[in-house]
Amino acid sequence: MASSTPPPHCALTTVKPYTSHHFHHPQNNHRRGSTHQQRRWAPQKVSLNKNDGSQAAARLPPASAAAGRIDYPSLSVTDFSSRRSTRFVSKMHFGRRRSTAPTRHSAAAAEALEAIACGGDGKSMDSILRSYESKLCASDDYTYLLRELGNRGDWFRAMQCFEFATSREKRRNELGKLGTSMISTLGRLGKVDLAKQVFDTAVNEGYGNTVYAYSALISAYAKSGYCDEAIGVFESMKDYGLKPNLITYNALIDACGKGGGNYKRAMEIFDDMLRNGVQPDRITYNSLLAVCSGAGLWETARNLFDEMVYRGIDQDIYTYNTLLDAACGGGHMDTAFEIMAEMPAKNIMPNEVTYSTIIRGCAKAGRLDRALNLFAEMKIAGIKLDRVSYNTLVAIYANLGRFEEAFAVAEEMEKFGIKKDVVTYNALLDGFGKQGMYGRVQSLFAEMKREKLSPNLLTYSTLISVYLKGGLYEESFEVYKEFKQQGLKADVVFYSKLIDALCKKGLVELSALLLEEMMKLGIHPNVVTYNSIINAFGQSESADQLVVSVPSSSHRIPDNTAVHKEDRIIEVFRYLSFGKSGDQGHERGQKDFRCVLDIFSSMHEMQIKPNVVTFSAILNACSHCNSFEDASLLLEELRLFDNQVYGVAYGLLMGCNENTWSQAVTLFDEMKRMDTSTASAFYNALTDMLWHFGQRRGAQLVVLEGKRQEVWDNTWSDSCLDLHLMSSGAARAMVHAWLLNIRSILFEGHELPKLLSILTGWGKHSKVVGDSALKRSIEALLISIGAPFQIAKCNMGRFVSTGAVVATWLRQSGTLKVLVLQDDRNRSGTMKLESVAL
Repeated sequence: MASSTPPPHCALTTVKPYTSHHFHHPQNNHRRGSTHQQRRWAPQKVSLNKNDGSQAAARLPPASAAAGRIDYPSLSVTDFSSRRSTRFVSKMHFGRRRSTAPTRHSAAAAEALEAIACGGDGKSMDSILRSYESKLCASDDYTYLLRELGNRGDWFRAMQCFEFATSREKRRNELGKLGTSMISTLGRLGKVDLAKQVFDTAVNEGYGNTVYAYSALISAYAKSGYCDEAIGVFESMKDYGLKPNLITYNALIDACGKGGGNYKRAMEIFDDMLRNGVQPDRITYNSLLAVCSGAGLWETARNLFDEMVYRGIDQDIYTYNTLLDAACGGGHMDTAFEIMAEMPAKNIMPNEVTYSTIIRGCAKAGRLDRALNLFAEMKIAGIKLDRVSYNTLVAIYANLGRFEEAFAVAEEMEKFGIKKDVVTYNALLDGFGKQGMYGRVQSLFAEMKREKLSPNLLTYSTLISVYLKGGLYEESFEVYKEFKQQGLKADVVFYSKLIDALCKKGLVELSALLLEEMMKLGIHPNVVTYNSIINAFGQSESADQLVVSVPSSSHRIPDNTAVHKEDRIIEVFRYLSFGKSGDQGHERGQKDFRCVLDIFSSMHEMQIKPNVVTFSAILNACSHCNSFEDASLLLEELRLFDNQVYGVAYGLLMGCNENTWSQAVTLFDEMKRMDTSTASAFYNALTDMLWHFGQRRGAQLVVLEGKRQEVWDNTWSDSCLDLHLMSSGAARAMVHAWLLNIRSILFEGHELPKLLSILTGWGKHSKVVGDSALKRSIEALLISIGAPFQIAKCNMGRFVSTGAVVATWLRQSGTLKVLVLQDDRNRSGTMKLESVAL
């Protein structure tokens, strides 16, 4: 059965004041009210909702504004993207070799570099440099050596070279060049603390107070994601009366991207840049796009791309790769393919990063077959798979449970000189864990250590999550102790995975305990964290799962443990071993109702934008409310936060009328911009709730609209109904609609196909093979309405009947009555089913 919980991307809510990220153009002032852009990608022709252009003058110079009257967009009312992973496209190029620019180094410098590289003859670095000292041409040759040693990752020898050069150079300008080069080299290699020491020494000795040295240090912090530190250097630079240049601003914007996608800060810096007369270049826009990608701001990224084109700034492969990352991160895979198809027309050919980005997007959206086809396409195009591509392919096969193919890819990867790394093992650990193959998880973890690979934060969070979901509390506790012993610090992703694992076991109170703990530590929860908790209230089994209260001091870990006794995570693990089952019955339903509201209110207060997962989770929670009244009250209160989304859900729950349906269609049309997997999850969640509370005609209207919008691929034909991607409520509503359509064909005088089929799938992931929840619900429905379908002998996930038998049943006088669905509750002005095309 298809889940009604979508991938963790794509927001589905109107933009609140804190999520309005506007890009203004002067042309917007004279023309308002443009229409919504549809699904197609159309660079330079994007037409979105109206917005004022109060800050337009700061964006484009007057000459540019006067050059042509092109209507440019502001942002859409609906932002369909949200914060996703901590890995941004800009990080794909961290530590990459600098492109070789024309230099003035001498032949002696190249010889010296070769001698240093072959320094196995016992010569010290100092003696090699002394032997070439008379031939080297001051700072140009030494900066060349520093850069090239940095390209080879040899920061230690680079420092030796720097100390040798500065001990002999007396001219302040030349010393400044050396200092800047050394700071840049260390920054590229992630040696930020060392870069700061070099900078401080340069300042103290009188040659570091230059815009170039400050810019280099800002860039060093940026490359390691230290946004606050970079901004601190920027402020101190201005205090010294130094005027930032283009390099400074670009480095600072880059810091915002790598420091967590802080769009607001990046735009403040961009505005300051324009106010000071510094014109942006391609690097500026590429960095801004990376910020949007990291923050999940697809609409803003698209507008930035258009503004970049308007300014006449050429795009490069990094521009397109980052734009693609923003599109894929927001779940806009159809648009991503259109962008990729556009690249060759601009003489920008997709590379391994392009493919890796779009393949990862397909994998996250559940389009795994498409992702695998892209790998084949890469090989046909002669594009070598890089480490990211191979690891993504391993992750896809592992996620599908196709482990032989996953290991075959890993072997091929090593054959081409790319060794398995921590990312490879993390993918395999997660894949085996999802299949409940805990023995293989343990052996892989041991193998990883034998290969001298240090487990990272994701490794430990994956293992703990896997063991928690499997009920292996002692194993998860041992992994956490090792994690603490390694000196690693938990982040929002770590806590979110633990909270999700606890919630999936129904341990909501313990997850709330961890939520409180992470906030005390200054780790801000994100939308994924909250979605896990909300979704727990919509799980049917949760009331029967283990329920615990806050642990008392008597259950603390003994003082001789290797981890701190005040650690709340430790208390959670400890208490799990003393857990007791319970059922809160009726009280729990009312408590759930209030908790969902409290959590949603907390998200709003923390300016965390709900997304489609939030919406689906809330609808699931509504489905498990004790009564229709509780569900309607919950949605009614949520309308205070977002009347568009929750107003539509409330209206449909109360009984569909013309006005409600008009608002619903507007919302459904906006969903065309979503990827199909996200859209189908939305429709599934909504119809499940409506069906659960007896609003079955409304549920049928929704699924028919989903069919019209092609949310479910190849769902419907005259001979077959495929329900694989549907939830229980959506599937049952669709069966009624399909049988009514078959009846209309029959009564129009046409002959029915010889064989009619309804596909549900046989439940390959169910505990009992062939016993899927969707199959059971459809079987019960067919029996209840007397439909003459039987399980096929050759396919336990398929119901079949001959056309002649179904025709006889459809002609019976009572059949139409059982097929036409009605709402249990109606309001005035209700609409007819015929208003929605079958």
